[in-house]
Amino acid sequence: MAISLLNKENTGLIIVDAQEKLMQVMGQKERVTDRILKLLDLARVFHLPVILTEQYSKYLGPTLPAIQESLPVYEPIEKLHFNCCDVDAFNDSLETRELQNIILTGVETHICVFQTCVALLERGYRVHIPHHAVDSRTEDNWQIGLSLMQKAGATITSTETIIFQILKKAGTTEFKALLQTIK
Repeated sequence: MAISLLNKENTGLIIVDAQEKLMQVMGQKERVTDRILKLLDLARVFHLPVILTEQYSKYLGPTLPAIQESLPVYEPIEKLHFNCCDVDAFNDSLETRELQNIILTGVETHICVFQTCVALLERGYRVHIPHHAVDSRTEDNWQIGLSLMQKAGATITSTETIIFQILKKAGTTEFKALLQTIK
């Protein structure tokens, strides 16, 4: 699948399992949290749909408070499957939106993010992975996850690249609203 530019009309943000106990063992917790928060700012300014999942929250805890506070509404989709697309509530949430492009973030890169990415690609979505908005416990597994997703057809990108694709131009109200985010 060819690389395509993102636009606000048919793009959504998925945050996979950015939970307290899971994030504690990630190699780059602060970096990933920062990038997810920047993407949530983008989603807020452009009213992009946001889908949040939590893996076995009874054991791994809730989503990080900083992320919860930045969400339009905190309604996590509880799951036990690693592939979000194996969860009915996730599919229902995804199908109610008219999305073509998915910005996929969260943890772990080589497990839940990878499996979800491949399933989304198989369904015809264009998946964009901001490489610093995903993580694994080890750098090797982070790199492997990114490589596998790229080979599957995902666009490996950066948070800033995504933000500027959606913005399209400087000087707009949205650009001014995101100035602090992109500095």
